[in-house]
Amino acid sequence: MEESIQAHAQRLHEHYIVLDAHFDLLMEVDLRRKLGYRKVIETDFLPDLRAGGVSALVCSLFIESEYLPEMGLKMALDQISALYSEIEESPDKLQLCTTYDAVLDAHAHNKLAILLSLEGVDPLTNDLGLLQIFYQLGVRFVGLTWSRRNFAADGSHFKAVDEGRQGGLTEFGVKLVEEAARLKMIIDVSHLNDAGLADVLERSRCPIIASHSNARAIASSMRNLTDDQIRELAARGAVIGMNGFNAFVSDRYEDGDVAHLIDHLDYMVNLVGIDHVGVGLDICTFLTELPLKPAGHTRESFDVIPSHKHLPLFTEELIRRGYSDEAIGLILGGNFLKLYQQLL
Repeated sequence: MEESIQAHAQRLHEHYIVLDAHFDLLMEVDLRRKLGYRKVIETDFLPDLRAGGVSALVCSLFIESEYLPEMGLKMALDQISALYSEIEESPDKLQLCTTYDAVLDAHAHNKLAILLSLEGVDPLTNDLGLLQIFYQLGVRFVGLTWSRRNFAADGSHFKAVDEGRQGGLTEFGVKLVEEAARLKMIIDVSHLNDAGLADVLERSRCPIIASHSNARAIASSMRNLTDDQIRELAARGAVIGMNGFNAFVSDRYEDGDVAHLIDHLDYMVNLVGIDHVGVGLDICTFLTELPLKPAGHTRESFDVIPSHKHLPLFTEELIRRGYSDEAIGLILGGNFLKLYQQLL
């Protein structure tokens, strides 16, 4: 009997390490723990992750604007503390990973591998020494900005806003990139504006990724990457994670769906090859506090893949478009893992 597309996708998710390179999990875990809940990841998130065959997550430390600047450091540390407590409560199911080998070890023991990333260096304010502290706490990825200005650089807004002139990396931003290179942390340029991304490419020899960004040629949001940026990132060995937020998937928000998301992946594969694409869904539907309509958006915002249990739909579309099993394995996690093997 011929294998169904659904069964084929499930088999691939069972065979490969499936990795989502960007997930705002910890702000929600911290919030729920402060409300008195325990084993939040195991109870509220792990069932969907297992249903979707997800083996590894890069969890971002994201701070909402209302807490900045005064509370940024505290909120970031609270999120890390919440993760440590979750691992203590679910040691047979969760593992904090700072190396490639640790990810493989977690997978071998049927644990969810969790890696940590700064989504914007706002918690550092302008204190370069704090980067090493976050490194010691397990952070291995440095997203220089969210979609706002900080001491390091200007962020790329979701859509045009009324502001003065934007800039690239500040003096602090240049020093930060140099310190990240010294610590062998991986720079993430998603959310960075065009000038800042150009500065990183020009001035930095350190590893670069774009954990959750799509193609601007298909959806014109400034959060997406131009063809030239995609080519330059690929030339540096970067991997780009496909972002499922509908405003970054299609200019007609209501048309955003899995097929349109795969259009971005197809476009990048045709532009730079299969080795530079991955998954960075940025699923936010579950968040109780983060508004799902970014400032200035008047149309409905949603994730085209609303939960990790729906990730096989992504793989099913890849199968329909003729991607080989090996290519799908690279997309689902293999490309990011190869980068981790070299760098972590």
